[in-house]
Amino acid sequence: MTSRYIAIDWGSTNLRAWYYQDGTCVDSRQTAAGITRLNGKSPQAVFDEVTHGWREDKTPVLMAGMVGSNAGWKTAPYLPCPAQFSDLSQQLMPVLDNVWIIPGMSVQREDNRNVMRGEETQLLGARTLSQSPLYVMPGTHCKWVQADERTVQDFRTVMTGELHHLLLNHSLVGAGLPEQQASLSAFRAGLERGVNDRDLLPRLFEVRAAHVLGNLPRDEVSEFLSGLLIGNEAAAMTRHYALSQQHPVTLVANPSLSQRYVSALALLGFQASVLDGDEAFQAGIRSIANAVAN
Repeated sequence: MTSRYIAIDWGSTNLRAWYYQDGTCVDSRQTAAGITRLNGKSPQAVFDEVTHGWREDKTPVLMAGMVGSNAGWKTAPYLPCPAQFSDLSQQLMPVLDNVWIIPGMSVQREDNRNVMRGEETQLLGARTLSQSPLYVMPGTHCKWVQADERTVQDFRTVMTGELHHLLLNHSLVGAGLPEQQASLSAFRAGLERGVNDRDLLPRLFEVRAAHVLGNLPRDEVSEFLSGLLIGNEAAAMTRHYALSQQHPVTLVANPSLSQRYVSALALLGFQASVLDGDEAFQAGIRSIANAVAN
């Protein structure tokens, strides 16, 4: 691949693109035209718009995310885990001339069936920036990933972000609530409850009861619920992976979201290093671009 390339993170709801020359980002663009929000346009039409003026000489393009799903532009394969990091650059899915989609990853065992798209590119970048045996990738569907220097061994997904949204906006827990406010104290109260109580399902209705009875301010329900869910997730997953408190953990996310997980892990006695999700994604794309060039 040449010293110029385009990186695209094309998810369900948004698309972000970066134009690189000699390893430096010289331009970037974003649009709400995610794969589920094309508004009647074809994926190629959206692609042509977002890369306009960048591809006069057919600059290479690497894309990751839901663009490679069965609802996207072209279905890219899932690499079954354990999978080598190097496999990502060796099994790219061609779409157009000098345009490729990065494959996702999967786990298919009796005790664990999982898939990821987009996170594998962040994961590759995270591995180049900070090697760790366990990566936590918070988001709508949080990934907990076991890896070594060369291989993604296993991963699991926790739907914490989506569950928070559904409960707050489409269930009795959040019915009739006013606009929600930031509250560190409410988040920490939820976090303590989530970390120390394994019985999550009975606790969910108690969130509703607490604000109905006046024990929880009605504009702080979102923060308490966030703490409850993240705390329960962190406790459950650290138990699942049988982590000792000396076990290094690396978080890959935007700063505000990663801080919530730092707090949850700290309450459990773990220290976590943090990598910015965008930085990790771009490092992953750069690693693949370099591998293809060589």
